[in-house]
Amino acid sequence: MGRTSHPPLRNAERGDEPAIAALMESSILHFFPRYYNDPQVVASLRYVGVPDPDLIQDGTYVVAEDDVGLIACGGWSRRDKLYAGSDDAGDSRLLDPRTEAAHVRAMFVRPDWSRRGLGRSIIVESEEGAKRAGFTAMTLMATLPGVPLYVACGFEEIERTDVITPVGTPLPCVSMHKRLV
Repeated sequence: MGRTSHPPLRNAERGDEPAIAALMESSILHFFPRYYNDPQVVASLRYVGVPDPDLIQDGTYVVAEDDVGLIACGGWSRRDKLYAGSDDAGDSRLLDPRTEAAHVRAMFVRPDWSRRGLGRSIIVESEEGAKRAGFTAMTLMATLPGVPLYVACGFEEIERTDVITPVGTPLPCVSMHKRLV
């Protein structure tokens, strides 16, 4: 099977945040209703589809764009924050690459660009960046629409869990892990 070509990835910049937020919203509104009920989609828009400035500042978040705008975004983190809606006090703590796994974070694609290899490219870019930083494993908290991509990229399910959003809405997710070789 041949690779689908797509625009190159580039590091996200602070000025991209409004376009990233719009891309996240478009992706959630298109993909999430197949897996989640209306209150879960609304909670996802508020707590999952939120750009994380730390990822952009750390240089670990990438985007791709066409002549219309952003078509994909995603990346990895060396910080303890596992997902956008988390507000734990230790979220900004830097992970120890010798003993902890880097996190895949905030993967979204514009619906008209789905299934063209962008997600896989972002995962490969993230794995390479994490390896350069000394990490030997990656983890993530997958929303249900993303699980097939992560499985195809070699991630294994650790457990299914409900992430409880700040408004109390449970969002079924899957904790996943991958060793980096």
